[in-house]
Amino acid sequence: MGQPALRPLDDALHEMLTTLSPLTESLALPIEQALGRVLAEPVISPMDVPPFDNSAMDGYALRSADLAAGTTLLLQGRALAGHPLGCEGAYGSTCEAGHCVRIMTGAALPEGADCVIMQEEAQADGNRVTFTTTPQPGQHVRRRGEDIPRGSEVLAAGTRLTARELPLLASLGIASVRVLRRPKVALLSTGDELKAVGTPLAHGEIYDSNRYGVRAMLERLNVEILDLGIIPDDPEQLRAAFEHAQREADALITSGGVSVGEADYTKQLLEELGEIGFWKLAIKPGKPFAFGRLAHTWFFGLPGNPVSAMVTFDQLVRPALARLAGERYRAPLRLTAITADALKKAPGRLDFQRGILESTPDGLVVRSTGSQDSGVFSSLSRANCYIVLECERGRVAAGESVTVEPFGSLLQ
Repeated sequence: MGQPALRPLDDALHEMLTTLSPLTESLALPIEQALGRVLAEPVISPMDVPPFDNSAMDGYALRSADLAAGTTLLLQGRALAGHPLGCEGAYGSTCEAGHCVRIMTGAALPEGADCVIMQEEAQADGNRVTFTTTPQPGQHVRRRGEDIPRGSEVLAAGTRLTARELPLLASLGIASVRVLRRPKVALLSTGDELKAVGTPLAHGEIYDSNRYGVRAMLERLNVEILDLGIIPDDPEQLRAAFEHAQREADALITSGGVSVGEADYTKQLLEELGEIGFWKLAIKPGKPFAFGRLAHTWFFGLPGNPVSAMVTFDQLVRPALARLAGERYRAPLRLTAITADALKKAPGRLDFQRGILESTPDGLVVRSTGSQDSGVFSSLSRANCYIVLECERGRVAAGESVTVEPFGSLLQ
């Protein structure tokens, strides 16, 4: 089999996002259990927000036609948040001509009143209030439905519910929402050299660290996790793990076994049990990344080197799983900064170097975390951003502008 051309990252991501189909099964959940879930259908507002005209200031509600600068009006009563004019029985609910109503922020605007004057622009003397300004109709008034009109779409299908959306739902009196089922993701590491943490190492052995990093990122996503542990370089054991994943999971993520070594059986099994979409990328770190599918399960093959596994998960698997979960894709934030260090780079691959981004009086500055070898995990653990160096770019001198991508929530 000939060697495939290295695929650009953007092309690979586009293929994944257009090939994957979101899950369609849904269920209703109370909003207190819906954090992180993805809406299966739009949310339509059952009410106006605000539900009534109300004051945006502490001050006095009145009829603008009654007032010119220096005019004195009689104080009719008061309106507080949750206690509109007339609720105490002492006054009617309508602001009478020639009168004003003491009103607090959020209180319902009395009938007849059409504006609010701030308390700083009024002087009270007993039940007489003199105003030093001439208001306009609607001044300091929040109109009914001006934020959210009844019947309007509040949240679109595909919205992932966060701490921003849940209070919005609660403010509308919505107690439950219909959300998509979470994808179930199987996870395993491959390699005879891998040992579980807490066990002694023999010569030539290393601890399985990739699975802990990948699992930590999965736990921040809208997925259920099936951890299949460490699978040795044995084709029958690997086949059994693949078949387990096919029966139980919507996606399978492996770490290691997708390069060209003699004992790398993962790609061979993928070709036998399913199909490969692509398996080599023009990125660094992370060239030996595989995407494909088994009979009923999507497949993501991460490289074995620790940094490569984390970078390819963040850049490729994260948006793919979000698509599978029905979430709308949002490209990561990228900024421009000045590099404080010279950066080694050879043209040919898009490079995700690890850096420390800082805001200075002169703007954004980024420093390298040191060695950028894909096996040096400390370069990632010290970083707070990627330094994204274009495919065709070569060595970068200190003081040059570079593109930076601050770490998202998965790596925070």
